[in-house]
Amino acid sequence: MPIALYRIDDRLIHGQVVVGWGQPLDLGFILLVDDAVAESDWEQELYRLGVPPSMDVYFASTSEAAREIAKYASDRRTGMVLTGTVEAMLQLARTAVLPIKAVNVGGIHHREDRTQKMRYVFLTKGEEQDLRSMAELGVVVTAQDVPSAPSHSLEELLLGCMT
Repeated sequence: MPIALYRIDDRLIHGQVVVGWGQPLDLGFILLVDDAVAESDWEQELYRLGVPPSMDVYFASTSEAAREIAKYASDRRTGMVLTGTVEAMLQLARTAVLPIKAVNVGGIHHREDRTQKMRYVFLTKGEEQDLRSMAELGVVVTAQDVPSAPSHSLEELLLGCMT
């Protein structure tokens, strides 16, 4: 099965990811790509607690995920690749041995240096540029918090459509 979803969500594994996306997509696994979490056994254990027993969670650094993405894409089960930052997803898009065709911006939350673009997306100027860079690589970038909500194009996201 191909990887069904590449998603950026700074909360990483939580109910919206596991239930909101996991059930409709019938996910068999999540590949959580985060350099710090890949090195932290206790954080990995916390994230494992957030998924049902029928779903596996794998942890990889960005460079490991880029090298091994074909292995995950060839899994017989449907999978999701999840990063907590735009920067990590851009690095994957630039270096993965398989091309990333589409990225879902799910939740990037408020920080002092970010501007609100949508109810669930706040971006720095650098993150905006990183999303544009992904698009220049041929990646279709959309924003959508849950499958039942409308999907917004990169242009709508950057203009701040606020839905």
